[in-house]
Order: sequence, then structure tokens, then C-alpha cells
Amino acid sequence: MSKKDKLLLKFLENPARKDLTFKELSSLLMSLGFIKIEGSGSSVKFYNEEKDLLINLHKPHPSDILKVYLVKQIQIKLKELANV
Repeated sequence: MSKKDKLLLKFLENPARKDLTFKELSSLLMSLGFIKIEGSGSSVKFYNEEKDLLINLHKPHPSDILKVYLVKQIQIKLKELANV
């Protein structure tokens, strides 16, 4: 199993994990074909042109750890990506 597959499984775990980082999310989404679009401040968008899927979020701060509600929203988008 590749690192990408392991990371994807970590993000899809239920209940949502509390130790996932923005760096891991960025790495996973980039490996799935998303491009990262930096906005102003902590705003970031990830866009997958092939699937026409947009993930819009704010970088967590001061810590790099993602909030559980955000991980749940990302799970929904990842499932959409698999179904599209």
C-alpha cells in the first residue's frame, strides 16, 4: 500500500481523526490531482479540474492540526471525488 493510499485511509476513518495536519491534507489532495490556489490571509482553495471539484478552506493556525468538523467536510468531498 502506497503512502497516498495510507493517507487517504487516515482521512476517511470514521470517527474522524483529531491528529491530521494541513500539510498531510495538502499532500493528499495534490497527489489526487488537485491544484492549490493560495488566497489572501489563510484562505486556500484546492481545485480538481478533471472532476470540477473545489475544496475551499482556511489554513489552521496557530497549530497545523485540522479541526474535526473540517476533516468531516473533507471526507464528504473525497467521497464525491470517488463517485464523480
